[in-house]
Amino acid sequence: MVAGRLTEVRERVAAAAARAGRPPEDVRLVAVSKTAGPVALRAAYDAGQRDFGENRASRLLEVAALLPGDARWHFLGRLQGNKVARVRPVTHLLHSLDRADLAGYWVKGPGLPPPVLIQVNVAGEAAKGGVRPGEAESLVEAAAGLGIEVRGLMTIPPLPAVPEDSRPHFRELAGLRARLAGRWPGLTELSMGMTEDFEVAVEEGATLLRIGRAIFGPFPESGRRE
Repeated sequence: MVAGRLTEVRERVAAAAARAGRPPEDVRLVAVSKTAGPVALRAAYDAGQRDFGENRASRLLEVAALLPGDARWHFLGRLQGNKVARVRPVTHLLHSLDRADLAGYWVKGPGLPPPVLIQVNVAGEAAKGGVRPGEAESLVEAAAGLGIEVRGLMTIPPLPAVPEDSRPHFRELAGLRARLAGRWPGLTELSMGMTEDFEVAVEEGATLLRIGRAIFGPFPESGRRE
């Protein structure tokens, strides 16, 4: 069942990319496993999925050992400084750098820190993390100044009634990335689009999609969507 859902999502991504005149390989799918069990995770892996995402530090540490070493783990949620030392060694890409003090924690540890995305709260929702669009440049500068590779931006728009509701937010993030890339050419990634609106995100330039329920089926209510 997981393999079938994964195939369907990939087909929808490819169709959205074609509508936008983009090659589908420009879009990477991050399977957000949340409460999915080992069997479902392995089914996704066996179907060719390699990028997986988690929102909670404890869950990431629990599941990272369940798949072979070529699985790439993305951390997506708000991260407390005291949990960085545990999360950092198993993280391929941090999607949720949202403050300068977290950058300070992230740079500590052996070797180079994993690359990051700056989380931008494009809709200004008080309950969500992320910097305001006007603050993104200073956070990129702070992180880059510490030697952290900043690869792009991430956003979580409001829950849309219909997928089109997310388009203005995705378009705003894409425009912000384009402006910042004039100074930081390495900002190539846009992490945006989830189960409700990922096709619109692809049309607006997403390079990373964070999709959970469309692959693994409904999750118990967790206060966060993918």
